[in-house]
Amino acid sequence: MSVIRVALPVPLRQSFDYLLPEPLQVRVGCRVRVGCRVRVPFGSRELIGVVWQLEPADAFATDALKPIVDVIDQEPVLSERLCQLLSFAADYYHHPLGEVLVAAMPALLREGKPLPAYRALVYQLTELGQQASESDFKRSARQLALWQQLQHGPQNESALLKHHQRTTINQLLQKALIQAVEQPFQPYTPQSDSTAGLKLTTDQALVVSRIVQAAGQFQPFLLEGITGSGKTEVYLQSISPLLAQGQQVLVLVPEIGLTPQTLARFANRFAVPVLSWHSGLTDTERLNCWQHAASGSAAIVIGTRSALFLRFRKLGLIIVDEEHDPSLKQQDGFRYHARDLAVKRAALETCPVVLGSATPSLESLHNSVQGRFQLLTLSSRATGQQLPKLELINLQQQTVRYGLAEQCIQRIRHTLEQGFQVMLFLNRRGYAPALSCQECGWLSDCHRCDASMTWHKQSRQLICHHCGAMRPVPKQCSHCGSTRLQPLGQGTEQLEEQLQPLFPNYPLVRLDRDSTRRKGSLDQALQQIATGEPQLIVGTQMLAKGHHFPLVTLVVIVDVDGALYSSDFRAPEQLAQLITQVSGRAGRAQHAGTVLLQTRYPEHSMLQDILHNGYDSFARLALEERQQTQLPPYLSLALFRTESLQDETGQQWLQQLVELARQLAPEIQLLGPIRAPLERKAGKYRWQLHCYAKQRRQLHQLLQQLISEAERWPLSRKLRWQLDVDPIDLA
Repeated sequence: MSVIRVALPVPLRQSFDYLLPEPLQVRVGCRVRVGCRVRVPFGSRELIGVVWQLEPADAFATDALKPIVDVIDQEPVLSERLCQLLSFAADYYHHPLGEVLVAAMPALLREGKPLPAYRALVYQLTELGQQASESDFKRSARQLALWQQLQHGPQNESALLKHHQRTTINQLLQKALIQAVEQPFQPYTPQSDSTAGLKLTTDQALVVSRIVQAAGQFQPFLLEGITGSGKTEVYLQSISPLLAQGQQVLVLVPEIGLTPQTLARFANRFAVPVLSWHSGLTDTERLNCWQHAASGSAAIVIGTRSALFLRFRKLGLIIVDEEHDPSLKQQDGFRYHARDLAVKRAALETCPVVLGSATPSLESLHNSVQGRFQLLTLSSRATGQQLPKLELINLQQQTVRYGLAEQCIQRIRHTLEQGFQVMLFLNRRGYAPALSCQECGWLSDCHRCDASMTWHKQSRQLICHHCGAMRPVPKQCSHCGSTRLQPLGQGTEQLEEQLQPLFPNYPLVRLDRDSTRRKGSLDQALQQIATGEPQLIVGTQMLAKGHHFPLVTLVVIVDVDGALYSSDFRAPEQLAQLITQVSGRAGRAQHAGTVLLQTRYPEHSMLQDILHNGYDSFARLALEERQQTQLPPYLSLALFRTESLQDETGQQWLQQLVELARQLAPEIQLLGPIRAPLERKAGKYRWQLHCYAKQRRQLHQLLQQLISEAERWPLSRKLRWQLDVDPIDLA
């Protein structure tokens, strides 16, 4: 029997040796390879692991090893390059290798389900369907359109779903007018023709030329294009030559809300399979997408951050849209950053990677200054329209109704009367951030967190947005018995409720996580906005990214003061990005746009810089400040977090870490132990330790030593701790 080393999905930073019996190899029919799944005994249970090494030189003696239970795969589910990427990610983020490998596989593969043969569904008319006529579909125009399309010949599932709903397909299946036939997955047919693109500006043409010339070699690009400059068109025309060569493209978007509209635009342009990957898919749909990408039958995959780990047959280009967005950073478990790993994957695949944004992160701008990224710029809007005009509304000098200055209300009314749309941005969902007693001052605090519970009026619940705790809205104060309970602050639900009587003749659409929870509700809301009727659009951060609303000419940012005096050094950067992105939704067509920023601090230097000089100027000054204060990206940062039931436990554990770090690497700067900004969450006390280093290699060497020692401490069993490398959120 031979020995194999297996990576298992357990929180242990090691792999495990097992015996591979000869009968199993014979049954599989070929030698087991790295990247194949196996079922192994582990304690009293069986786990699904990934073969990571064959015949390791430092293996244990064979008489001390257990044999594996089963070999699941004949071919590796993780390719050699994907294994290299995942190995790098496990080392860089100091996360157990087995958990990293598992994160790269669809749920059905993680559960040990056999990988189905690479087969795709093709729909065709049955004999009964061929005999049907148009008169049979008088009651359903959708069924008629699908029947007419299939009269031209069999169509694969992805092609049909571009133009037809799955319910329509199922209805014709039930009537036995069409049938589904399985066919082996085949690499898609190279497509030299596509729907004609828009005429490029000089800047766009230059950018496309640079990207196309880099095909077949590793080259990271940072595409800095102002809102409305036509970055998506640049992506589309850069992709076209690759499709003619049969190569595949991966497009990463920060949130699921951007996936449908991006998918539609790509699918309408190219006559090749365009698939999506996001958390809203079922396990079966995700496995189907994984197989399409692995077999080469998917030409373009558009997905959220985990799409980075899909297996591709011939990857020719990676695009990271809105590369600055914090959503690209995983905030729990395996805390990777999809943007940074996309650059590493492009290097392994020897292909270009394009990081696009109107408001590039300071890290990416720093990389362009250092020559690591090639900077490409789009400095004007593709339509020739001017950027929207920004105006500060001083709330201290205005009468305020429903959280809106009287001047804003008048401007909203005037815009609607002219036949245009108005967007109001408020980054707080729910009805109010807290409920307060007018008699004794009681607040609706969460019993498990140092935070208030948000009042959601529509669901009649108090909900903690930190731990998810819920309880009914009380009828009277639990402290004094008073019934004078009033909302404190304003959320999108309240803003929606207050705007409706102010503007009764105009429809209102609210876009936030609560209003778009049901499947299809986001698409329905976007379709209502696209009708072009004068209307009000209220929403949270979902509105800030990528949407094209041509009739929005006025944007009101209801509150910009929340991040002006934050303790997080990234807060000014994130606020400047948010203001610029939200402002970019105004005046995107032929009509000029205006943005009103409500604030009580109109003289704040950051607001003045954004107002008069734009994000580009702010970012360059912010980089200078980061250099002077020795903060990332000029220093590397890693963050230890602890959570414990006893307040002093986390502090003691981190203090031990500090003492050890000072012995091992006195040149590393340490900040802590300090309490987390949210000191208690879900009933656990939270502490932090910040580690800063000029040399990234020195920091990682120290982290490896600290982890190795800390895992053996008895105190480590009394708390939960995490390491976050290159953290985005310091909360």
